[in-house]
Formats: sequence, C-alpha cells, structure tokens
Amino acid sequence: MKRALIVQGGWDGHQPELVSVRFKKILENEGFEVTISDTLQSFEDLDILMKLDLIVSCWTMGEISQEQCTNVAKAVGAGVGLAGCHGGMCDSFRNSTEWQFMTGGQWISHPGGDGVEYTVNICKSSSDIVEGLDDFKVKSEHYYLHIDPAIEVLATTRFPLISYYHLSNKPVDMPVAWTKHWGNGRVFYTSLGHHDNVFENSPSAEEMMKRGMLWAAEGKTVVKEQGLTTEKFENNAKMY
Repeated sequence: MKRALIVQGGWDGHQPELVSVRFKKILENEGFEVTISDTLQSFEDLDILMKLDLIVSCWTMGEISQEQCTNVAKAVGAGVGLAGCHGGMCDSFRNSTEWQFMTGGQWISHPGGDGVEYTVNICKSSSDIVEGLDDFKVKSEHYYLHIDPAIEVLATTRFPLISYYHLSNKPVDMPVAWTKHWGNGRVFYTSLGHHDNVFENSPSAEEMMKRGMLWAAEGKTVVKEQGLTTEKFENNAKMY
C-alpha cells in the first residue's frame, strides 16, 4: 500500500483543512494510506519521510526551517513524490529559495483578486496527466507566477485579463499546471485551488489534481524497480 503525508496549515484563507480532506479522500479511493499533519515538524524526521510515496503540501506562507526543507528535498530527490496546488505549494515559504527551486515556481500576483473568470488551456499531448481533458473555465484567482524554465507545462492561461501595470507588456501564456523532476523524484503543481469549491465546481480541475498526485507518487516505484540512487545528484557545495 502506498503511503501519503498531507501537511496542511498556514494562512486559513486557502481553506487548507477542507482541501486536505478532499485530497485525502481522493488518495484513499486510490488505495493510499494517508496521514494529515498540521505541523511542519512532520518534516523533521527524514527516515519517516523516506518511507513515503507522496508528500502533499497544503501550507500557504509561513516559514520553514532549513532542516525541514532540506529533509523534504532529500526525500523527494530519493523518489518520494511532491504535489500541491495554488498557494499551498507555490506560495508556501517565501523565505526559502530551495523550496521554490524544488517546486518550480513562486506566486507573484493575482490581478483582480478572487472571482476572475478565465480559461485553462490544456497543452495537448504534453502528459498522461491531461490526456483526454479539454480546455475549461474557472472562476477564481488568476495566478501570475515566476516559474522555472525547466518545468514541463501541462496547462496555461492567458494574461492579462485585468487592467494593472503588467498590461503594458505583451500577452503571455502563464503556466497553470506543470511537472518537473527533482533528483529521482517527481513534482506536480497546479495553480488552481484558491478555495476548495474550485475543485467542486470544476471536475477537470479535480481530475488533473488527482492524476498529478498519482503520477508524482509513482516515482518511488520507478526508483525501486530500477535500483536508482541519488549519488549523481549529491553535492556538498553551497546551493542556497
């Protein structure tokens, strides 16, 4: 049985408890044993993290210690999957560049605030995660992020829709969902999920999140089957 840890907390405006319960139910329906934790101290035991198949981050803002972040980075690098949505993963710890490096992006703005209606454009043939999904609309925060050029983009949205200073630049297709690799581990992120009802009102958003979590969790299986190690990734030089 695969094991997942959901760590929820931080700013309450993103309804971390509701989102965590939803993700727990999704994963349990797929046969996972799921633990929900409301403390970042869950990241302090590297041995426990290494036994997981998936870590799901539902923690907006706050501060993570270097030890906690390093442990997650090592666990993911060894094959443990990492997945999250909205500010729960890519606006988690603004003080941690290592977290941002690992996750692939950082929230910068959401022009217009909540209630902006926009289209999520699926990048066809980019991944099994979005196979068979069509473009869909959501009404929520329209997330503008600074992103890692190494990510594989699965879905985008067009900016600008709301007048603000960025309007003077050319239109851009901002990533909404992506994957990336961190060592032997797999990372999935979607910017959807300001409130839990985004997943309730958009079956495609929930399906994409489910597939992303399952994809990330499969990394551990690949590591075991292929006997992969982290030796080629390890470096004692200063990285942050």
